[in-house]
Amino acid sequence: MNIKQIAKAAGVSVATVSRVMNHPENVAPKTRDKILKIMEEEEYKPNWFAQGLNFNKTKTIGLVIPHMLNSMYMEIAKGVEDVAQQKGYITFMCNVEKDTEIEKNYIEQLLTRRVDGIILMFSSLDEKFIKSVEEQDVPVVLIGEDRCAKGFNTVKVNCRIGAENMVYQLIENGHDSIGILYGNDPQQETQDMLEGYKNVLKENDMDISDEYIKLVENTIEGGYLGAKKMMASGAPRAIFTTSDEIAYGAMDAIKDSGLKVPEDIAVAGFGNARMSNLVEPKLTTVELPFHKMGVYGARLLFDLIESEDKEDNTENQAKEEPRQIILQTKLRIRKSCGHKERIGEMF
Repeated sequence: MNIKQIAKAAGVSVATVSRVMNHPENVAPKTRDKILKIMEEEEYKPNWFAQGLNFNKTKTIGLVIPHMLNSMYMEIAKGVEDVAQQKGYITFMCNVEKDTEIEKNYIEQLLTRRVDGIILMFSSLDEKFIKSVEEQDVPVVLIGEDRCAKGFNTVKVNCRIGAENMVYQLIENGHDSIGILYGNDPQQETQDMLEGYKNVLKENDMDISDEYIKLVENTIEGGYLGAKKMMASGAPRAIFTTSDEIAYGAMDAIKDSGLKVPEDIAVAGFGNARMSNLVEPKLTTVELPFHKMGVYGARLLFDLIESEDKEDNTENQAKEEPRQIILQTKLRIRKSCGHKERIGEMF
């Protein structure tokens, strides 16, 4: 049964049936109940795409993800999904494998499907391309730092402060030489963490040695190889890493070298991935609010979508300045950093 047949059975116009599906508050209760009863009896399912063409809303959003297999990105996606479900929206998830051309292609497909908004997670796209999406009246929100994030609605974490707090913690634990293994993804956040690491060493009159600063792949294998190279030059007393995956590899390399964590070399990570509390010794790390990033990103997107519905379509309507939501990190102090009391440990 289609919408015309529903209207005929209820003795009303097609427009009245459409209002029941999209703005039921504008239909008289008696008429509304009659139409809903017929739809329920006939198990009527509206064509969401046709509905979107008629009312300029498809009740869908796009979520562009760098790597589906990365637990960090999946926790963020869960936050987005939680909000989208509450709003009655469907989320199209696009896995781009950190490939700019794949990312562009997916966004073009999302636009073809007339999504109501798009969330870009740690995007590698340039400002010009993202602006071109917004010019098609599709709201865009960035989750994670980006080179052009200042010009767009963004949710991000202050990674520099998080790194500084962790390096301060290692110094307070008595570690007088601290190395860093930093990854290349996400690019901007990683650079912020490296800057935070150097800032703290300078403030404490500690040497910043090239031998203790290693760029590695953001993987367990990258952490393993980076730690091996660092120890070959003379091991530092502690190693700070820009991801928990790098930290897991570093811990394995230290153990394979006949040394102990934290007795010989302390280790601290970044992220607080689920495995961090399961490895031995338990990993000291900087906790990122992944789920909250997704929640705030989705809320910001729906604010933009809903504000568009309320706007007068006048040429002189002034656009609001892009919003920047900055979330903070927490330290999770566990056994791997050598802190005896581990007052920040979470089981």
